[in-house]
Amino acid sequence: MTGLFANDSEQIDRRTSRSICDAVGERLQQSLRPEPRLTSHLEHLLNELKKRDREGGSNN
Repeated sequence: MTGLFANDSEQIDRRTSRSICDAVGERLQQSLRPEPRLTSHLEHLLNELKKRDREGGSNN
């Protein structure tokens, strides 16, 4: 990489840069799906594991 700005490149102003960043962010939000919520049964099991870890950690 030759550096942040190449000598022959055109620089853009902050407003244009901000607009580009916002547009990229919006597209990423649209394309990335939120993680699916755990079923209540799996959530219960994970909570039980966390509880046992806490209880087991106090015995050491």
